[in-house]
Formats: sequence, structure tokens, C-alpha cells
Amino acid sequence: MQNHRVLIVGGGFAGLNAAKNLTGPGVDVTLIDRRNFHLFQPLLYQVATGALSPAEIAFPLRVVFRRQKNVTVLLGEVTGIDPAEKMVQLDNGEAVAYDTLIVAAGATDNYFNHPEWAQFAPGLKSIENATEIRRRVLLAFEAAEREMDLAKQKAWMTFVVIGGGATGVEMSGAIAEIAHDTLHKDFRRIHTTDSEVILVEGGGRLLAAYPEDLSISAEAQLKKLGVHTRQGGMVTAIDADGVDVKNGDATERIQAKTVIWAAGVKANPLGRLLAERTGADTDRVGRVIVEPDCSLKSHPEILVIGDLANFPHQGTRPLPGVAQVGIQMGQYAALLIRNRVHGMPTKPFHYWDKGNMATIGRAAAVAEIGKLHVSGVIAWFMWLFIHLMYLVGFQNRVVVLIQWFYSYATFNRGARLITGSKDQLTPGI
Repeated sequence: MQNHRVLIVGGGFAGLNAAKNLTGPGVDVTLIDRRNFHLFQPLLYQVATGALSPAEIAFPLRVVFRRQKNVTVLLGEVTGIDPAEKMVQLDNGEAVAYDTLIVAAGATDNYFNHPEWAQFAPGLKSIENATEIRRRVLLAFEAAEREMDLAKQKAWMTFVVIGGGATGVEMSGAIAEIAHDTLHKDFRRIHTTDSEVILVEGGGRLLAAYPEDLSISAEAQLKKLGVHTRQGGMVTAIDADGVDVKNGDATERIQAKTVIWAAGVKANPLGRLLAERTGADTDRVGRVIVEPDCSLKSHPEILVIGDLANFPHQGTRPLPGVAQVGIQMGQYAALLIRNRVHGMPTKPFHYWDKGNMATIGRAAAVAEIGKLHVSGVIAWFMWLFIHLMYLVGFQNRVVVLIQWFYSYATFNRGARLITGSKDQLTPGI
């Protein structure tokens, strides 16, 4: 009798955990990803600010499944889906059959109908994004060191981060630390402590998904680092020389050579393709609306999990696109498939919220764990421990721990490498 064929699209948190939990006889798993590694996205901002190197937050997928003999890893990108024939098409023309399809293709940056902004304000969704941001931040100081015109020098030393969620808060705090602690002795003509880091948030407060007291604490901790926050302002234009921010009837021009986008995400385009082929519904950012067991209404053999899924069956709003949701959905998908293979029922998916954490800087963070709200150094140590535990691979954990200890003890960031073109105006990825 042929084993049940499970095809997983995407090696992020959701797809990885689905595959890891589909052990035992009776199931053959094929995992397809356009990259050959699993990326720990919550630490991308540390690559972007030189605290970690790319290899320290990525782990080869083939190494992950080296001992799990029922898993086959394929490098490729899905370009077509045929639900009637239970086949997917890859970019090299290959067709792969399945009995159960798990789509966990993740999300990408949302520029809200302004794709032209991407070249001036890269987001933070990939290794390439992170190294591009690192290049721009470090080159900005190099350009300022050479610039004789004070107005232009100020523009090089002004950094704008758009979006006051966890990524924006973490990114702006890290840039402020680079300017005030890491680089302040490295240059001769400029004082990097004169740099200005501006965090722009369109809503009324930072970290809107967190309780209000933690938002207030986060803002206070950012101000201690020298970050200037602007709430309630909407970005209306971005170009090579800066950002326009509209607040009420007034529009402010911020002259800045380095702009970073952290203002929103949208689903991978594969979600729209899947919806077209199956008749499933999507929300306004392209996430596929799923049933209580994460399947599609008309195709129960297709599961959508992670950032690509809109799960509206718990609480008043769909589940957030965070790593812990993806991990738990992946584990649930594996349980559901195993139970189906053995003819056993499965309860609907239920997300266990283990809390939210965001780091702001050195010994500065906020954490929400149930009714417990923690700020400052205690929250920071909690954040360190949790992120270490979720890194894939023992070697990665040890190396990251050593790097963090070194950075904490010396205020240094060991991965301050400028790669790629030296032209600061080269469009980003």
C-alpha cells in the first residue's frame, strides 16, 4: 500500500514544524522551498545592524531533515497548482503529486500600492534585505565622514524607520545603539552621536498589538536610546533624499538618506493563485481564509498555515502573523494528517498565546505573558532566552549566545561588513 504523500510548500516556521512532526510510518513528506535554508526571521534586524552574521540565523533544510528519512527536500518555487489532479507545478517545469497539500509560503512587505517606494525603503523579510539595510546604514556614516556640506551631512546621519510594530521598534533601537555606542570612536570628522533616528508610526501609539502600558514603556525606553518617535503621521512620499509625512493638514519633509520599511505585510502571491484555483476567499492583504482545521472549505486535502492563513475562528480578529502561530499551526497540521491517515478525528485548531516580546536595545525590552507585563532588563533576558531556544541547530544557539555576550561586554558589533556596491543609491532588493 502506498504511503500518504504530503507536500509542504515553504520551509518557514509553519512548514518546518509540520514536516518535523510528520514522523513515523505511512507518510512520505516532500518539502519545497525556494531557499535551501530555514530563516529565523525575528533576528533579521540583528543581521541588518551588524550584531549577527546571516549564517547564524539560518540553517540548511537538508541538515534539519538529515535523519528524518521520510522527508525529501526540493529546491524550487511553486508556479502552479492543480487541485483536480492534486499536482503542483515548479519553476523548472517539474510536477509534484500529493495526497495532502500544506501551503505555508509566508508573507512579504506591503507598500500599500506604492511599489516604487521599495527601492528607497527596503523591508526586512530576507537575508538579502538585511544585508542591504546593513550596507546602507554603514555607508551612510562613511558618506557623512566625507561630506563637507553640513546640511547634506545631517541628511546622511538621519535614519527613518517607518512602522511602529515590533520590527520597527527593534530596528530603530538597534540603529540608535550603533550610532551612540558602537561607532562613536570610529570616525574622525563626524560625531556619530549626533545622528538622528526617527520612528514614524501612522497609528496613535507604538506596538499597537501590545497593552497600552507596554507601548508607553517601549516609547520611553526608545527615547532613552535617543530615538525620536512620530505617531499619527502618514507617509505620503519616499525618495532618495527623504520622506514626506502628513499629520492632519500639515506635511513634514524629513531629509534622510536612509529609510527602512517596517509598516506592513501582505501574503505571498501564492495565496491569490491558490484562491483562484480552489474558489477560496482571501482577505484584503491576500491571506487565505481557512476552516477551523486550517483546511479549505471546498478542498479539505489542502491546508493553509502560517502567515498565509487568515484564521478567524478564535477571538474577534484573525490570528496574528507571528512565529508562534506558525509553529503551532505546523504542529497541528501534522497531527491532523496523522489522524486522518489512521481514521481518527481531530479537534479544531486552537492557538495557545504564549505572549509577545519585543527588544528595544541593550537591557531594554517589553514582554506580555498572559496578565504579566514586564519591561526593562528582565524582559530583555526573557527575550534572549526565548529566541535562543527557538533557533534551529545547537551550533547556531552557541554562536549567537557568544556573539550576544561579546556585544554586551564590549558594545561592539562584529558583523559590520559593507557588502555589494559602494554606491549608496543603488536600489534595494
